Amino acid sequence: MKAKEYNFANTQRGAVVKNLSNKTRITIRVDTDILNWFRDKVHKAGGGNYQTLINEALREYIQHRNAKFETTIRRVIREELQMGSPAKRKSVAKHAILA
Repeated sequence: MKAKEYNFANTQRGAVVKNLSNKTRITIRVDTDILNWFRDKVHKAGGGNYQTLINEALREYIQHRNAKFETTIRRVIREELQMGSPAKRKSVAKHAILA
């Protein structure tokens, strides 16, 4: 029996699956219990990708932090607008000190 021969003349080196343009491959260390929680969620859902769940959780966290920051900025601006002119600010500050 003769061994099968392969012709690699028209092949390319590198990864078999091309990277997605909006994804970056990294290596991180995650606590085992955290990783197992995400894997368990995927398993209970009947399949999927735990990495996608981690990405979604990180994105939700960032959006929440940005919304919280925006709320704080809006509150500060509202307070400044209510204070009005610099003279009024001094008057309010003076009353606050005397109180």
